[in-house]
Amino acid sequence: MMPEDRLNPNAAFLRPKSLSPGVLKVTASLEDWVLLAHIVRPQGRNGEVLADLFTDFPQHFAQRKSLCLRPPAGGLREALREAKVESHCVVLKFAQVDSIADAETLRGFDVVVPREERIPLEGDAVYVSDLVGMKVIDVSGGGAVDAGEITDVEPEGAGPALLVVRSPAGEELLIPFVRAYLRKTDIEGKRLEMDLPRGLLDLQDRARENVE
Repeated sequence: MMPEDRLNPNAAFLRPKSLSPGVLKVTASLEDWVLLAHIVRPQGRNGEVLADLFTDFPQHFAQRKSLCLRPPAGGLREALREAKVESHCVVLKFAQVDSIADAETLRGFDVVVPREERIPLEGDAVYVSDLVGMKVIDVSGGGAVDAGEITDVEPEGAGPALLVVRSPAGEELLIPFVRAYLRKTDIEGKRLEMDLPRGLLDLQDRARENVE
């Protein structure tokens, strides 16, 4: 399960909070769902629940016609159920959940939506969940070299966001996610073509060897 997050080269990087213990992570059987929030505990007397949000679009909770509540790890997948949000923020209120006891039954549940119902992004923005698993292809010099697979994305700090890439040799590489390097983003084909500066990858390999 991937959070509903987005990434725009040369723009502010929005990244979800770290998953709390017990939250389901990516598995092949859950790829069709996107994690929006994790219910922590009851909050209030009328069925409200406190939730950790994993989305850049909390304002869109009330605009969605339906969401799904997925039981904690170990729960029956068939128990996945639809729910209508009556209000939103860090505190969520679901229809027909009107007491502390009702809210307690939702403790540990995940709030999810089908992957195809993610909020459309504008311009060059992409979801981090789409980048993870992509192959980075270095097309500098007219070639097409497999630099490796994206395993994570480090948020921007003093510099741009960094793609964490596992090379074919199993080494970890860091590649700046900036517009100047991008040539083609093929989400369906899981392929990211980049024109990387000469020696960028070799420099990291040499630095690692010196440390070792």
